[in-house]
Amino acid sequence: MPDARTRVRRHVRDTPGVHFNRLSRDLDIATGQAQHHLHRLVGDSEVAVERIAGRAHYFDPEFNSWEHRALSFLRRETARVILLRLHADGPTRPADLAEDLDLARSTVSWHVSNLAESGIVEKSDDRPMRISLARPDRTAALLDEVSPSLPDRLADRFVRTVDSLFE
Repeated sequence: MPDARTRVRRHVRDTPGVHFNRLSRDLDIATGQAQHHLHRLVGDSEVAVERIAGRAHYFDPEFNSWEHRALSFLRRETARVILLRLHADGPTRPADLAEDLDLARSTVSWHVSNLAESGIVEKSDDRPMRISLARPDRTAALLDEVSPSLPDRLADRFVRTVDSLFE
């Protein structure tokens, strides 16, 4: 059986953008053990870490910084459906995204702002503003790499439910 560090490295490679809690849960290892091995792997440049929207995400070093951000957002259900919609239908207005995806405008606005700040989407200067993928081909390729975890999907759904109460 492979040692814990090998298991951690393999899990990061197989689930790019995995965040700390999920890695620890998936591998069923203690928090301290996960921290220790990740710290060593990052120090040895066998794993890359990037803090994105409040969470530490871990990656195989083959991915660049833009891919780190894209993969992290693709692990979040709401950001993922926005990116899927933009991939499938091309540039669109935020209001249309909110209506088509049955999301509160504030939810779409928050996600689009984070995605734009990270360089995943671009906002047009014209009015009404349109949103488009910054790197459509690479985003399409990364869509196949990841999907949101159950806890991420539940958290996103809870936020959307709360937002709908205030609309």
